Amino acid sequence: MTEVISTERLALRPWEDSDVDFVFDLYSRWVVQRFIGTQPAVMDSRTQAIERVQRFKDLDHPVHGIWAITRKEDSQPVGTLLLKPIPASGEEPLQPSNDVEIGWHLHPDHWGNGYASEAATAVLEHAFAAGLEHVVAVTNPANEASQSVCRRIGMEHQGQSEKYYNDKCELFLVKNPAATS
Repeated sequence: MTEVISTERLALRPWEDSDVDFVFDLYSRWVVQRFIGTQPAVMDSRTQAIERVQRFKDLDHPVHGIWAITRKEDSQPVGTLLLKPIPASGEEPLQPSNDVEIGWHLHPDHWGNGYASEAATAVLEHAFAAGLEHVVAVTNPANEASQSVCRRIGMEHQGQSEKYYNDKCELFLVKNPAATS
């Protein structure tokens, strides 16, 4: 069960059916989708948003999750934070690797507020408290904003890699501080 994770300003919670309109608004924007996947495409129907919310809800795991990032002040969703096995490159359909990735998709109305860094830091704490040894992040080489978030949350750039998603990505890694001391 995806647990609620709180920060000073945010609550990361499981997705709900009432979030469908927000998901459609978020993922129907090219500015959000342009760096996601090997063939980025915008969501073009509410049905796709319903299916996406259901997939988010279906990830039932004690550590991994796909959370709705919401502001505590008004419970407004501002984005998505994920912690899940990352697919290894190879034959389609891609199979999960032994690595776990962290990622975020924020609504453009909420860019520049530090929400991605705040939410990701909290989820890394959750992951490391659960015993994960390390977490990776991958970004499109042109996605400088996400690369900046990676650095702000303590991830180290590992260079370009084709190890995941059958694509060339910038690879970032952070180790569990308890495992390195």
